[in-house]
Amino acid sequence: MFDFEKIDKIIHEKGRLGIMTLLATRPSWSFQDLKAQLELSDGNLVTHLRTLHDNGYVAITKEILDRPQTSYALTAKGRQSFQEYLTILEQIVKAARQ
Repeated sequence: MFDFEKIDKIIHEKGRLGIMTLLATRPSWSFQDLKAQLELSDGNLVTHLRTLHDNGYVAITKEILDRPQTSYALTAKGRQSFQEYLTILEQIVKAARQ
């Protein structure tokens, strides 16, 4: 049987999984773009991003262009952890289909 303790609990929460998935698709995302794609409130998105940042999965860049802008990107640790997470999910799906 599969050891479900291998699932990364930081990533596995729905909101954080959505963030990690989007961040894996391009170099960076603005806060507003993440918010629009995930349909999360400011507070929920900030909380999930803080958790990912505190665990070293997401880097934050703050800059002032026409207005203040915050963008987010996966760190090397975040990208590796997300790939490991996907591998584990693939193993679960494979086991379930046998």
